[in-house]
Amino acid sequence: MPDFKKRDFSGDHRWLSINTATVRKQGDLVEILDACTRRGIRAVSPWRDQVAAVGLDATLRAVRAGELALSGYCRGGMFPADPSKAAEVRDDNRRAVDEAATLGAACLVLVVGGLPQYSRPGSAVSKDIALARAQVEDGIAELLDYARKAGMPLAIEPLHPMYAADRACVNTMAHALDLCDRLDPVGSGALGVAVDVYHVWWDPDLEAQIRRAGKERLMAFHVCDWLVPTTDLLLDRGMMGDGVIDIPRIRGWVEECGFAGYSEVEIFSQNTWWEKPMGEVLDTCIDRHRSVV
Repeated sequence: MPDFKKRDFSGDHRWLSINTATVRKQGDLVEILDACTRRGIRAVSPWRDQVAAVGLDATLRAVRAGELALSGYCRGGMFPADPSKAAEVRDDNRRAVDEAATLGAACLVLVVGGLPQYSRPGSAVSKDIALARAQVEDGIAELLDYARKAGMPLAIEPLHPMYAADRACVNTMAHALDLCDRLDPVGSGALGVAVDVYHVWWDPDLEAQIRRAGKERLMAFHVCDWLVPTTDLLLDRGMMGDGVIDIPRIRGWVEECGFAGYSEVEIFSQNTWWEKPMGEVLDTCIDRHRSVV
């Protein structure tokens, strides 16, 4: 597409979304949504535990009061488990679909889980990652039928390989898209991927896999930065522009394929951004969205 031109974010922040984990330590979900609304932030992506803490009805009222869109809902998944926990996995994920549908989310993000003892505590200890991956595929296949009926797209989020044991045994875009191709071969829009730059920036095949995904499978785009050195592999994400990820280039790739949704800021930062006032964090997100993303 030689005439392709990436969207210009410098003039406003209409395409900024805040993943509510970014300020989870500074207030409850209703307070977060109110702070976003007052700053003209048009979209959010809440986490289920934050919704549970204030209640689904209160969350829905705050979303409607702020006229907020949901770029996604976090999260479903954690499929690997003992057979005795099959009903727990099924029911938990169906509730996640129902909550996402009630709130009008664009998609339910799936963090698929790692080895069973970490995905569903109480499961027997296992080192069989191939079995875990098979359980992930089976779990998504089962959930997909339910999600289709609810009209809720599922977005598989491949996580960095450092999380293969405890959080996600799907670690590349290629693996996530292989699952999409097998479970939804016609590309119906019911199953796709969430591209989080923190997890995939390092992948030498990233551009090609984004093109492979195409508009039909690109459901969410998450931004933050990778700090060097990183002091904690989970809780030391950087603000956009403070690390080594070429975020504008990756955004260009997804937009060239037709993605026209929100750039969702998702930062876990226990020693930096979670320690700052909520307003300062949100204002910095707005500034970096305009100047960096």
